[in-house]
Amino acid sequence: MIPVILSGGSGTRLWPLSRTQYPKQFLPLNSQLSMLQETVSRLGEVEDVALICNEEHRFLAAEQMRVIGQPCSIFLEPVGRNTAPAIALAALDAVSKGKGTECLLILAADHVIENEAAFQAAVCQAEPLASKGMLVTFGIVPQHAETGYGYIQAGHTFETSSAFNIKQFVEKPDLDTARAYLESGDFYWNSGMFMFRADRYLEELGKYRPDILQACQNAMSAPAQDMDFIRVDAEAFSLCPDESVDYAVMEKTESAVVIPLDAGWSDLGSWSALWELKEKDAEGNVTEGDVIALETRDSLIMSKDRLVTTLGLSDLIIIDTPDALLVADKNHIQDVKKIVAQIKDAGRSESFQHREVYRPWGKYDSIDMGDRYQVKRITVKPGAKLSLQKHHHRAEHWIVVEGTASVTKGDETFLVTEDQSTYIPLGEVHCLENPGKVDLELIEIQSGSYLGEDDIVRFEDRYGRA
Repeated sequence: MIPVILSGGSGTRLWPLSRTQYPKQFLPLNSQLSMLQETVSRLGEVEDVALICNEEHRFLAAEQMRVIGQPCSIFLEPVGRNTAPAIALAALDAVSKGKGTECLLILAADHVIENEAAFQAAVCQAEPLASKGMLVTFGIVPQHAETGYGYIQAGHTFETSSAFNIKQFVEKPDLDTARAYLESGDFYWNSGMFMFRADRYLEELGKYRPDILQACQNAMSAPAQDMDFIRVDAEAFSLCPDESVDYAVMEKTESAVVIPLDAGWSDLGSWSALWELKEKDAEGNVTEGDVIALETRDSLIMSKDRLVTTLGLSDLIIIDTPDALLVADKNHIQDVKKIVAQIKDAGRSESFQHREVYRPWGKYDSIDMGDRYQVKRITVKPGAKLSLQKHHHRAEHWIVVEGTASVTKGDETFLVTEDQSTYIPLGEVHCLENPGKVDLELIEIQSGSYLGEDDIVRFEDRYGRA
């Protein structure tokens, strides 16, 4: 079996914690692990994982897989084209390696499953069916009348298995229809998780959407290996139609079956869903971080940077991050995406990145900024190195507060240790590296007429950004 994890999406409904450059699948929302890491961990021991993500998340994905010690093949989507093409990339890769008859287990990177034993049992039930050529989907046993999910109506039992033939896929219903579905007992939430052989998926995709198959074949005709990543032909993939696997294949094929799954599943599509999932105190509150909640009921309060206090409140969502604060009525939380859209339309950075920004070499936090200066706290991982670069519009002053820095400035390379500093004049070619075994932390003070990240001219870069 080859696990295929789909890790696209921006998770805007969980703003301000989830943002375009650091979406919810990379966040530790349900445990100490990120949702992506949880998805991989519940599989048990697997030799390899195929991970599909977009270009800007590649280093995040690679680092999170490294931390949990999971070997993986990371396919980079140059543009988002939904789930049918993404799965096709992994299936074509499997066929090219002589693994076309192996089963692909398709999972989303941002789902919560509380009962891992039940999940693993359902996977074991699906594998013999998929091996015989069936296209299996997992239908979540509904716990309440939900209007935010699509549904799958089950038909009669398939042969002697625990699976059912599929009568129909239905779109997100209104509340009365959802209640009728719940009472009928033969409707399941559409989980977006599947299992099928790689060759069978490509066969059915070719039958119903040959245009998608052809575009993906063109994109995978000569994949390029770039460090941990597999790059497909960007121009060919951009011509691929945008289509979900449900519309492209599952709703059309005559070989689809559904296996019921009752395992404490959630796609964490909103802050209220996280509140429902988490353990609550006596007043029904979920709090994380430095929070004091008095006379407060049935609320989710999260603080990432400072003390948050509440008094005389109920049914609120309060999410505090270093650069943005959300306060919302729990009954209106589905409309967070409207706030994100307005922030984006205004050209503000809070819609797509945090104040703390992750890079392949580490991270930086913009702790202060003015018209002609910016102060950053920079962390460089052991053995990591920033690109050899220069700036046209700013000078930089580096003060090491922990660890040792190897600094290249012009033709000179030297060490800067704790409590020492160095100055990089405007236009000077320079580089920063951590030669030690612990994180290097330094304060960078930028000064100049323009301080944007695009004022970087790279000459050499081990991460392929030059």
